[in-house]
Amino acid sequence: MIYTYEECLKLYGSDYQIRKQITLKNLYQIEPGIYSDKEYETRVAIIMKKYPFSVFTLNSAFYYQGLTDTIPEKFYIETDKDAAKITDKAIKQLFDNNSSLELGVEVKKYNGDEIRIFSKERLLIELIRHRTKLSFDYYKEIIGNYRKIVSELDFQAIEEYAEQLPKTNLVMNIIRMEIL
Repeated sequence: MIYTYEECLKLYGSDYQIRKQITLKNLYQIEPGIYSDKEYETRVAIIMKKYPFSVFTLNSAFYYQGLTDTIPEKFYIETDKDAAKITDKAIKQLFDNNSSLELGVEVKKYNGDEIRIFSKERLLIELIRHRTKLSFDYYKEIIGNYRKIVSELDFQAIEEYAEQLPKTNLVMNIIRMEIL
């Protein structure tokens, strides 16, 4: 299990006891302020612990949701518009400017770790909204995979999400033309 420094202080009582547990190999420091009872943790789990209010989106979410087999070069996460800028070079941070960060968020198990990720319905809208920033082949691959699962999608949820996000008419028209 992953712990923050504050959680370790509550668990062990003092910085001295934390260091003692590290020496005894009952606790491992993964990076500054992040500890674990296992020697190694996945990067995804560490990101979720460090940024608990973030949501995996775009390239990362497409991969974790099984909509592409292309492994993203960076971890794409979305945070509130007022969140601090993340300086980690492995993370591509997007800011939610519409107070819609929790819209379509689900908690999913990915390789044994629980992650906050946009649902496939919300991701479809994000795909269309950001289509000009994606390569044409990548976009077409994901659209093709959405066509394969069209019967599994909740179109009422898609419409509700689209109404609360920018470019509603454009998004719905593209969905009708390219997915249905």
